[in-house]
Amino acid sequence: MLDDVDLLVCGAGPVGCVVAERAATLFNWKVLVVDKRPHVAGNCHDSHHKSGVLIHNYGPHYFRTNDDSLLDYLSQFTEWIPAKYEVRSAVKGKLLPFPINLTTLEEYYGSPLTSESARRLLDEKRLPIHEPSNSEEMAMSRVGPELYESFYRNYTIKQWGVEPRDLGPEVCGRIPVKFDRDPRYVSHKHQVMPRLGFTAMFAKMLKNRRIRMLTDCPFEDVRDLIRPRRATLYAGPIDAYFGHRLGKLPYRSLRFEFAPRDVEFSQPCVQINYPNEHEYTRSVEIKHVTGQRHPRTVVSYETPQAEGEPFYPIPNVPNKELYQRYFELAEQERVRHRVYFCGRLAQYKYFNTDEVMLEALACVRKMERECGAKPVRSPSSSWTSAA
Repeated sequence: MLDDVDLLVCGAGPVGCVVAERAATLFNWKVLVVDKRPHVAGNCHDSHHKSGVLIHNYGPHYFRTNDDSLLDYLSQFTEWIPAKYEVRSAVKGKLLPFPINLTTLEEYYGSPLTSESARRLLDEKRLPIHEPSNSEEMAMSRVGPELYESFYRNYTIKQWGVEPRDLGPEVCGRIPVKFDRDPRYVSHKHQVMPRLGFTAMFAKMLKNRRIRMLTDCPFEDVRDLIRPRRATLYAGPIDAYFGHRLGKLPYRSLRFEFAPRDVEFSQPCVQINYPNEHEYTRSVEIKHVTGQRHPRTVVSYETPQAEGEPFYPIPNVPNKELYQRYFELAEQERVRHRVYFCGRLAQYKYFNTDEVMLEALACVRKMERECGAKPVRSPSSSWTSAA
């Protein structure tokens, strides 16, 4: 029954699944999860291509975390396999490791380097910008004009539709520069993939008799029909919740093309970036990290676009100011009606998968404090430390 709901959850992605599972398990709340898509897992959704190969439908999701307790919590719902997230960038006719590392610098400049000599080299190349105010200045302060033009500028323009100088410094600031030969994209303690895929993991989180799931159900179809007893969790675009009354927050979208190949592997690594050629930004062969054995493979090509499903908030000053105004409305909605806004779209902020699940756990703790929730069982150690 639609009137027998303690918690209404908008969105069956990582945030919605974590909040629903914790509320049902810890508080015995009756939870209704709705999602406009026909599946769970949000942008982490994976499925089998008609060729039989497992693909990531909305771009690659490389799970990594330094948080032991988060991994422990998720391990209730999946087994893990190790994953090597290796990315290369097509520059100067070569596939060079990215983020830039010692091997990248050697191959780019055509001379052997040590960590010390590479540091000295970049000290000579980079610009002395001590407090970068945008992404162009951030990249210039780290690698200098030449590497900026080769690796960063055109990729950023394709990805975001604007010059790097029109984006906040955190966009290029997320990308490290390394002075070792570790080819992995990130250096997190845990770099793993769910053995059976993300969709299977999130679906298992929702297998609780107190959780009901409605797919193909936009939030707008139920928001005026259901009055949850405890709270609402909203993980959609924050401006859409308020009917865009202050104006639309811009997002970047993506177009995906999936190309099957009659070979076991088509690329040397899971991801290749194309900063200076093609309309697409990257090609991804997720099979490198899913552990799947199959005689065929599928390569996906991502082309950014302005219209379509929102994927990436665009971080610049005007957008942050508009979001802040929506945030103030959201705070009023939380206080008055116990509506909690959590996730990349609801908080208008880029989160990695592990980061957004930690946000979800923190949100449940806030609900516990503010909604009179009383745990019906002793929280596990992973719950205590992760949240």
